[in-house]
This record gives sequence, structure tokens and C-alpha cells, in this order.
Amino acid sequence: MPHGRFSRARWAALCTRLGCQAAADKFDTLASAYSEPARAYHTAQHIDECLALLDSVADQLQSPDDVELAIWLHDVVYNPQAKDNEAQSAQLAEQWFASLAAQRLGLLSQRIVATQGHAPLLGDSDGQALLDIDLAILAATPARFAQYSAQVRHEYSFVEPAVYAVKRAEFLQHMAQRPQLYFHSALAARLEPSARRNLHKAHEMPAP
Repeated sequence: MPHGRFSRARWAALCTRLGCQAAADKFDTLASAYSEPARAYHTAQHIDECLALLDSVADQLQSPDDVELAIWLHDVVYNPQAKDNEAQSAQLAEQWFASLAAQRLGLLSQRIVATQGHAPLLGDSDGQALLDIDLAILAATPARFAQYSAQVRHEYSFVEPAVYAVKRAEFLQHMAQRPQLYFHSALAARLEPSARRNLHKAHEMPAP
């Protein structure tokens, strides 16, 4: 399936705007990473959907380019059986964009690592937008949410069905019990109701 925003041209344009033209050559590495056989959800489709949502709220962000860069890179390293994917992705981001100002690079790394737990980022509204965008799949249409659920199950196909059912139910319950899922003013009201409906319905159904 083609993903219009996940494109060489868009990546190159971002690198140029950031003054890191050399990183434009990393697109093939990105494309290869996001098409690894172990992936089903953490693919170019996910990045494309995140970029689409970013485009819809870009005018309400302080630095949409910085948020976009984090979107591109936050899942570049992904192993379903690993616990440090975000940390490794952040480390790779630091290597590729070492020419950025130290403060800017540090913020990029912190935001990527934060996508692991999705805890609210107080004092970093753009970082919060990144987390909300990354978690926006929970507010997808019922059909896309069902597809997402199947994709996650595929990524964890190495887990026994009974164990997976318990762990997935725990995750859904944990998310449903959060007082608030989204925090950025441009996204919260837009995403929260749909996410609540999806989580409620999914919690009532057995995991695949």
C-alpha cells in the first residue's frame, strides 16, 4: 500500500529545512526499517498516519518541523521482543542529526524516548503533540482500530494466545483507566471521545 506522506521528497525537504541535508540520504534506511518482516503496525502506514495528523495541526505548534522529525524517527528501531526500542531510536536520531544544536538534539531524543510510556509532558506542548499523535490510533475509525488490533497481534505472534489475551486486556484496561489520554489543546477534544469508544468496545471483546 503506498503512503503518500512517507516519501523521499518529504523527508528530503524536512532535512533541508533543518539544515541537515546529508541526512536526506537516510531515506532508504528509513524505508527499509519500516518494512522489516517483524513489523505489522509499526510501519510506514503508522508514520504516514502520524504525518497526516501533524499536517492538520501544524499551524498550532511552535516548531512543526521538530515534531515531524520525531515522528519519522520514533519507531525507526523496532523489535517486538525488545524493551529499549525507543532508546535505540533516539540514539540513532542523535547520530543522524548530530549537526543540530545540542539543545534541539537533546529535546528530539527526549521526545522519542517519551513515546515509550506516553506520560504527559508538562512544559513541552510540542512534545505532547507528538505523544498525542503517536497515540491517535486509539481514536481511529472502528475499521482501522480493528486492523490496528490485528497488526499488533501479528507483531506479537510469538506470544501464546492465552498469554497475549491477558496482556492485551491489561493494556486496554490501563489505557481506559487513564483520566485523560490526550493533552494538547489542538488534539484532546478531537481524539478523546473516539478513543474512549474504541477502548470500551475492545475491552468488552476477547483479544484475537
